[in-house]
Amino acid sequence: MKADARTIFALSTGAPPAAIAVVRISGPDADRALASLAVAPPPPRTARLAVLRGDGEVFDRALVLRFPGPNSVTGEDLVELHLHGGRAVVAAVLAALARQDGLRPAEAGEFTRRAFENGRLDLAEAEGLADLLAAETQSQRRAAQALAGGALSRQVETWQHLLLGLAARLEALLDFSDEGDVGDDLPERWRGELEALNRQLLQFLARPPVERLRDGVRVVIAGPPNAGKSTLLNALVGREAAIISNIPGTTRDVIEAPLAIGGTPLVLIDTAGLRDSDDAIERIGIDRARGSVEAADLILWLGAPEDCPDRSRAIVVHPKADEGAATDQRTDVAVSATTGQGLAELTDLLVARARALLPAEGEVALNARHREALNSVSLHVAEAAAALDPLIAAEELRQARLALDAVTGRAGVEDMLDALFGRFCIGK
Repeated sequence: MKADARTIFALSTGAPPAAIAVVRISGPDADRALASLAVAPPPPRTARLAVLRGDGEVFDRALVLRFPGPNSVTGEDLVELHLHGGRAVVAAVLAALARQDGLRPAEAGEFTRRAFENGRLDLAEAEGLADLLAAETQSQRRAAQALAGGALSRQVETWQHLLLGLAARLEALLDFSDEGDVGDDLPERWRGELEALNRQLLQFLARPPVERLRDGVRVVIAGPPNAGKSTLLNALVGREAAIISNIPGTTRDVIEAPLAIGGTPLVLIDTAGLRDSDDAIERIGIDRARGSVEAADLILWLGAPEDCPDRSRAIVVHPKADEGAATDQRTDVAVSATTGQGLAELTDLLVARARALLPAEGEVALNARHREALNSVSLHVAEAAAALDPLIAAEELRQARLALDAVTGRAGVEDMLDALFGRFCIGK
């Protein structure tokens, strides 16, 4: 249920001054709002030059477009005013609209929320649009575009059709069985199709999460004290992000430095040197360092290779290569942050390892909400395939369909809508 169905308006482009400013008006009184500016409604989807007036003065000469609902981006009557982008022009038009009964300024994301409520896009597409607005790299843009363009929604629809077909065949079995003697055996082919569907779901769930692409691959620089961790961090990010000192234990907290290399988003994390310490404050830093290593996507290990906590996630680095120490054959790369030796090789290796942890270009990437819903679908499908009682199998399929509906927002998502649409700017 819409909390407030009044007509809304907002500036939908960046803050003036600018060459052009677009003001959007959406709702049942959109045409009346246009008339209040002394403009006759133009034909649908036809740009018309018009003089906007109010309070006996001319505000601007602007292009006016009109999109009658439900065939508009919001599903409602929608008007766009393409103004000259001066502050005074925009302020005058917005003030004139605010004086009209039945109109109010839009809240953050309200145009998109109305599009969702009116069936112009589903929840997964809205999430993709939010990611698209926040995208900073081309890979983020492509993944967001795939989601906003309905790639996941189309896949969910395919799964829904499969589940409905399987449920219909099961219902037919129940309807035509002798009363009181439904039977325990379900056709093997039917079970096989459910198991094949579950394999598809598990393959989707095994894909790299979108959070790595959106927030960056977490790369923890770890090792003993004075191994050169902070120096390496500064060299990789190209600035003094961490304090450098020859005193062991200088780094006592976790320091994060986000960056993108070749379009690959990373978060480099400097940590306290791993050692036994009697200093209570340093021990807290060491505990945090160990926690960061456990949660890392990748580890740049600057200690002895045999002490590396997890070689499967690690790049073993021989630091301070300029100081002449022999390079252990078990290391992956030798570097010197002072001279720059090996930094290009390390960067190439880091980017290659990071990209392997990111969603493939153009592939639908799942966020935490999608994974939770699809994991529920998978569990219900598996239970249905294993059920001996057709009645239990039918209920599991019904629950699976409800879980799929949560992906696209058809069910069970009211508690997260405010948080999602609050990510959008005013006017979107």
